Amino acid sequence: MARRRSSIMSDSLKLELAKELGYGDVAQREGFGALPSRINGSLVKQAIERAERQLMQNR
Repeated sequence: MARRRSSIMSDSLKLELAKELGYGDVAQREGFGALPSRINGSLVKQAIERAERQLMQNR
């Protein structure tokens, strides 16, 4: 049986990013597991870019 990892990103952040990509309704209705892996990868990429921008602004 596979172990389930705890999520680093909050569900609210993931949902916000999914909405920006146009998949918020699917994520809310069916969960993030229903999204294609390409979209989940895009969520991670967007979260990283957002964090990097925040770091640059706080310098």
